Amino acid sequence: MQGATPSESQELADEERLWEMFIGPSRSIQFSWKEGWSWRPATVYYLQKFRRFQMPSGPRFALTWHWPAALFDPFLWFLYRKMYMFALVYAIGPILSALLTGDMSVGIVWRIFAGASANYIYFWHIKDSLNRIRAKAGGDQRELEQLINEEGGVQPYVIWLGVALHLLMLGVIIAAIEQGPPPELERSEMEEGVSGFREF
Repeated sequence: MQGATPSESQELADEERLWEMFIGPSRSIQFSWKEGWSWRPATVYYLQKFRRFQMPSGPRFALTWHWPAALFDPFLWFLYRKMYMFALVYAIGPILSALLTGDMSVGIVWRIFAGASANYIYFWHIKDSLNRIRAKAGGDQRELEQLINEEGGVQPYVIWLGVALHLLMLGVIIAAIEQGPPPELERSEMEEGVSGFREF
């Protein structure tokens, strides 16, 4: 930051270190128009996106896109990043929406919304979590870092949970295709065909 004093620069560096610690050491596949695809620490991606939300007047929403939250089941990504409330919302919301509307494609709307808002939601999750952790640690640096390590980072088991769920879904789809339409549906289609032939 231009014009910042050495003490302010140090505070900013310390704050960024806490954010990096909370995000964790995990790596991810990232894409940029300048560099193309790369395998880099997740902190590089998130801190770059978070800067778009930080304005002189305070945090403000800016449109960004998060591919993992959109392509995979959003509730898995929120669970992976330990945002349990949003994981629950995205686990139940698409199912309830499909039942209420009778439209199975409504899940696509949920995925689009997740992709457009995931970075901003994660930004506020970290910001609120760090404020709460600071208050709880009460100036104890060791306890501060311990709490960040406990509440931040990722849950690796979610990756295997996602693989298992997608394999199960694939198995259900294959089984449904091999089984074919229900006998009642085939019978009704045949009756409609015979009826249509007689009318002709």
